[in-house]
Amino acid sequence: MKKLLCMVSLLSALISCKDERRPELSEGIWQGKLSVMEGEKLPFNFLVEREDGAYKMQIYNASEVIVVDEIELKGDSIRIHPPVFEGYISGKFTPGRIEGDFRIESLDRVVPFEADFGETERFSAEKNANVNVSGIWETEFTPEDLEVYMGKGIFVQEGNKVSGTFRTTTGDYRYLEGVVTGDSLKLSAFDGAHAFLFTARVTDSTLNGAFYSGNHSKETFVGKRNEGFELPPADSLTFLKEGYDKFSFSFPDIDGTMVSSEDERFKNKVVMVQILGSWCPNCLDETKFYVNYLRDHSPKNLEVVGLAFEYAKTKEGAIKSIERLKQRIGVNYPILLAQYGSSDKDMAQKKLPMLNRLLSYPTTIFIDKEGKVRYIHTGFNGPATGEKYIEFQKEFDALLQKLLRE
Repeated sequence: MKKLLCMVSLLSALISCKDERRPELSEGIWQGKLSVMEGEKLPFNFLVEREDGAYKMQIYNASEVIVVDEIELKGDSIRIHPPVFEGYISGKFTPGRIEGDFRIESLDRVVPFEADFGETERFSAEKNANVNVSGIWETEFTPEDLEVYMGKGIFVQEGNKVSGTFRTTTGDYRYLEGVVTGDSLKLSAFDGAHAFLFTARVTDSTLNGAFYSGNHSKETFVGKRNEGFELPPADSLTFLKEGYDKFSFSFPDIDGTMVSSEDERFKNKVVMVQILGSWCPNCLDETKFYVNYLRDHSPKNLEVVGLAFEYAKTKEGAIKSIERLKQRIGVNYPILLAQYGSSDKDMAQKKLPMLNRLLSYPTTIFIDKEGKVRYIHTGFNGPATGEKYIEFQKEFDALLQKLLRE
């Protein structure tokens, strides 16, 4: 009887351990889908791998690869937190499927999410392409209840597959990837902050479509081929208002110490003031560029300072977001907390009354050694813009070297 009881206890323990065993994620390519508006799905692909018992993920957008090393599994629950940004995916999983939501808590945004293992194509090309969208497109976007704004579509098509981006005066829509099937164009991008889906009907010379940002925003757009189209110069949009002869600031750093443009550290030096948000992908691209440039060139007599306008609801949450950006990207210049609770540009401009308007996150102000504003660059053309990004790097270096030599 004693042996029988021992066997029963051992069997029960084995069954219990087996029941409590956590399911494993299948390693390999997955397809994720976000449910945006009007029944549309925003697809993207990602790779799941396991190293030393820990899961890692690579999210793909055209040539961009986003490495995700914050994946938490508890039972059949999963939480995926892409780097830098606040947004995360949470839900339930089996080895071959994930169901849940993409959440940005500070904005009260929840987007339904699902993913399936083994789906290798971002979009299925149901038909051969009837048109080729390669080239430059002069594009007009019409948001609901807001002003119309211009964009520049830059695309390359090979067979059915398309990559490229839309540039605007405030920045680019980053790495877009998709297909042309028949006369239909579909493009998408997901980077952990923004979820973009573009759909359009295409002819040889026109685009007519819709731009979905998550499940909270829809804009219509029309485009026409125009290889010579250019957006307004980035230095013509933001400037000092009449009556102001310098750019001033005074905000706390993440330790609570006030930092002012009048501080000794800025005297007789070139100063770059970066207006940004930790939530902003274009700001992330710009910050990476600045960090790499400072590392590679170590310019003397230069000070860089960031002014962060955060939508986190609390001061503590905003500081945490700034710290996360600094740590993940290796930012070694101070980023000051200029505003929290909202990233509204009209509210932000009240903190910077010397500017005619704050049109874009990011915006960078270049100040010479005598304290005079010499150049204000609105927006950022990141690596997804190809030649424009290369052009920007050359112009940036030339401008900075000129100011440093003076």
